[in-house]
Amino acid sequence: MKVASFNVNSIRTRLNIVLDWIRKESPDVLCLQETKVPDAEFPQAAIEELNYNVVFRGEKSYNGVAILSKIPLENVRAGFDESESEGTRLIAATVNKIPIVNTYVPQGVHPIMKQFRYKLDFLQKLYDYFDKNYRPDRALLWMGDFNVAPEPTDVYDPDHLLGSIGYHPEEHAVLQRFKEWGFVDVFRLHQHEPGQYTFWDYRVKNAIARKMGWRVDHIWATKALAKKSIKAWIDIAPRLSEKPSDHTIIVAEFEI
Repeated sequence: MKVASFNVNSIRTRLNIVLDWIRKESPDVLCLQETKVPDAEFPQAAIEELNYNVVFRGEKSYNGVAILSKIPLENVRAGFDESESEGTRLIAATVNKIPIVNTYVPQGVHPIMKQFRYKLDFLQKLYDYFDKNYRPDRALLWMGDFNVAPEPTDVYDPDHLLGSIGYHPEEHAVLQRFKEWGFVDVFRLHQHEPGQYTFWDYRVKNAIARKMGWRVDHIWATKALAKKSIKAWIDIAPRLSEKPSDHTIIVAEFEI
């Protein structure tokens, strides 16, 4: 089972990149974030033409999440609760009897701003959501743009960047709680070298060539599922495409 996650930064702008990658890699599941499109305008037909099922929640210009799957999607729910609170930042479904939660965690702007508290509050609600609805001893996938680089190897300059948004001790402490609950960073099970990133800021000139990136997009699994993972990698090709997202695609494979 091949799964992948991609912050597409506008599905309409990046639709050809998504479709080309699906044709090339044929993932069983692809989670998208920042689709930035209301549901009525989501390009559902183009995805279904490739024989994929798709569920999505979005809004104009901001946020938006989607799950694409070769296998029919069951138990679809958006948001933290029945009111679909944060529904354009969280969508969940069951694929091949495996629950998958796709999240777009708030970026946070700056540690001194109220948006940072919102980010930490979102992560706390997400922790409570997992604790209420799932069990750490059962198979579970959590994918998406977490907007946090967990380890020094996940940023290009950990000493200088420590304390900045996306690489802040308070964010690290929250992610550690998820690991203590039972999640495993699947990428780091298989890849230990630094310099492997999923995000390069548009505003940094020649960021890719200068290796000035961050690994903020993730595939995490509970231990029961993580032990079945056989490989994980980052495909940089979408970030090198014409009119790319500022993110690229992270991939993992499991023997199910």
